[in-house]
Amino acid sequence: MSDALPPSLIYLLGALLVPFLRGRYRQVFALAVPVVAFVNYYLITKGVHWRLELLDFELILGRSDAWSLIFLHIFTVLSFIGILFVIRENEPLDLSAGLLYAGSAMGVVMAGDLITLFFFWEMLTMGAVLCLLARKTPASGRAAMRYLLVHVFGGVVLLAGLVLHLAAGGSTAFDRIELEGIGPWLMLFGFGINCAWPLLGAWLTDTYPEASIGGVVFMATFTTKTAVYVLARTFPGEPALIWIGVAMATLPIFYAVIENDLRRVLAYSLVNQVGFMIVGVGLGTPLSLNGTAAHAYCHILYKALLFMSIGAVIYRTGKSKATELGGLCRSMPWTCLFCCIGAASISAFPLFSGFVSKSMIMSSAAAEGQVVVWLALLFASAGVFHHAGIKIPFFAFFSHDSGIRCKEAPLNQLLAMGLASVLCVFVGTFPNAFLYPMLPNVEADYVPYTVGHVTDQLSLLLFSALAFTLLMLAGLYPAEIRSTNLDADWFYRKGGPAFHRLADKSLNALNAATSRFFLGKIVNNITNFFDSGLARLACLLMTPFWKLMGHDAAQIEEERHALFRRAKIGAFPVSLTAFCAVILLGLLTAYYYVAGK
Repeated sequence: MSDALPPSLIYLLGALLVPFLRGRYRQVFALAVPVVAFVNYYLITKGVHWRLELLDFELILGRSDAWSLIFLHIFTVLSFIGILFVIRENEPLDLSAGLLYAGSAMGVVMAGDLITLFFFWEMLTMGAVLCLLARKTPASGRAAMRYLLVHVFGGVVLLAGLVLHLAAGGSTAFDRIELEGIGPWLMLFGFGINCAWPLLGAWLTDTYPEASIGGVVFMATFTTKTAVYVLARTFPGEPALIWIGVAMATLPIFYAVIENDLRRVLAYSLVNQVGFMIVGVGLGTPLSLNGTAAHAYCHILYKALLFMSIGAVIYRTGKSKATELGGLCRSMPWTCLFCCIGAASISAFPLFSGFVSKSMIMSSAAAEGQVVVWLALLFASAGVFHHAGIKIPFFAFFSHDSGIRCKEAPLNQLLAMGLASVLCVFVGTFPNAFLYPMLPNVEADYVPYTVGHVTDQLSLLLFSALAFTLLMLAGLYPAEIRSTNLDADWFYRKGGPAFHRLADKSLNALNAATSRFFLGKIVNNITNFFDSGLARLACLLMTPFWKLMGHDAAQIEEERHALFRRAKIGAFPVSLTAFCAVILLGLLTAYYYVAGK
């Protein structure tokens, strides 16, 4: 039995308690949560911990091995950096959202069964929605609703696949699953939505730019990386994932080049980098899976750093569009430096983190004879350097002088970016001392710093830089224009309102007509019957009796009105009531007599 606590429990309790604290106590407590979790990390021993019984199922809250521990490590580190980045504002929603998000992600990577996985998987959506709402703008509110709808749909698909998988005799064990039957396919589809697969992942580039400046750091860290982790556990070596990853790595490049919003450019580059990881999962070799784990670790660091640097720019200027920025290297030199370190890391410059992880996946593709895949990843590497390694720092801090003069980022933001920068350089410079020993397949040796690898990578990056420079000087580089570029999110941004209008004019019109018919006629007639039906029936039955008594029409009408008023309130002469009682008693006596015979 481990002496540690479930990591998710520490964060979830922290998220619940943060809103009840005030001032400096809230800041200290929020920072203390990841510190305690980091100490707790080193108390976790390998094995299976924290088992619970639910109905006939065994829930495992802690499956500790190389795969889960490397993701748990980077999630814990990044949760501290993210909280430090937003601690100055002391907003309870930002802090609670970040802790909830981190705790949910850690619950996923530590889960040992599919039911526990699903529970924490759905909690991830709650954390992300809160990160969007924390920005408190109309656009972020709309983005939160779109994010919620997409991921609720994904959760339903995943749940349906899980139920069908169990109904077909499948196990609840969170291990490799064979793609046999509709259940596993639905589960794969549900995981793919969170992974931002092509046509399914427009939610990422649509919503991430609308999150708060701290919330997007958590969003860039947890959702897609937990999806990569789950796919590496359940469907390693699945050939379809290779080509899905290739599409993810290549297609976003074309959108990022023409995108004006720099946070949206970073969102496209995030999809691009996750594509490398999916290719690694699809290849399924020990080296490629090591590359997936290593690249997820490094990507979390440099992507958080890039989002923090642009977040610091937004914090000081209120702007994130390339057309509105430029020349900030004078006002924000430290932020500029940290952004350049993140850009060098994502571009896989030697001595930076991306260099020691991305090449593992590409080398594995080459070793497996996947020439087309290798060429596609090579193109994707050049593209990401172009739009994230050059475009982001160039248009934000260099380029033309926008005339903006502002203060440097606050101290807490500089410390957060500085810590991420140091880790990017340290991991990239000393991978064998820090990163590689944590990888799941220790038998898969890899040496990143060879003459061939270094020269090939530098040649690729220098060629990309030269191409960017020549295009800019020749005026052929796509102009930065104020616009909103739509890809697959057209279907719910434009197609959604169109479907709503169609449904409003057809289904709602039918609903209104049906409502008028039932409520205006049928229900009204039923109501009238119970309100005065018996009185009318009494008048109808008495009319022949009044005619036999010789009453004329005026007398009959007067008798009808009087009887109607008495019948509605149940006020009849005692003699009439007694007569009806005698008749009823006689009928009952006759019935029992006949039934007895």
